Amino acid sequence: MFLGQYEHSLDKKSRIIMPAKFRENLGDSFIITFGLEKCLFVYPMDEWEKLSQNLQHLPLGKKDTRAFKRTLASRASVHSFDQQGRAVIAKYLRDYAGIEKNVVIIGVFERIEIWDSEKWTDYARETEQSYEEIAERVYEKEGQDK
Repeated sequence: MFLGQYEHSLDKKSRIIMPAKFRENLGDSFIITFGLEKCLFVYPMDEWEKLSQNLQHLPLGKKDTRAFKRTLASRASVHSFDQQGRAVIAKYLRDYAGIEKNVVIIGVFERIEIWDSEKWTDYARETEQSYEEIAERVYEKEGQDK
């Protein structure tokens, strides 16, 4: 499980140091791909496999399903850490997320998200203002699913 928030920056070779707590749970290789709200999603291989299995059950006949699966898979890349715990973030991933230098790395239970620092600050400020309202809707829906 990934929890917490960490601030880091890319070095000159576009490498990022992943927090030690996160490296332990990511394993030897992991996936980085497009996320939502213009961040990057980082998955341990076992979670990527679970996601892949779930996506296989979506209807192929739906245009949105095909577009989502194509984008998610085609933008995904397998990564590993060097001896200093760094991983290179490809240019197309940095461009998508608007990452230039400073990043915030957050744990979101089964995955990690990498955000441009300014984008994260704006997103967090906006979301925290309506946190309780969002929580009510989420918990209300959770009760309906049971």
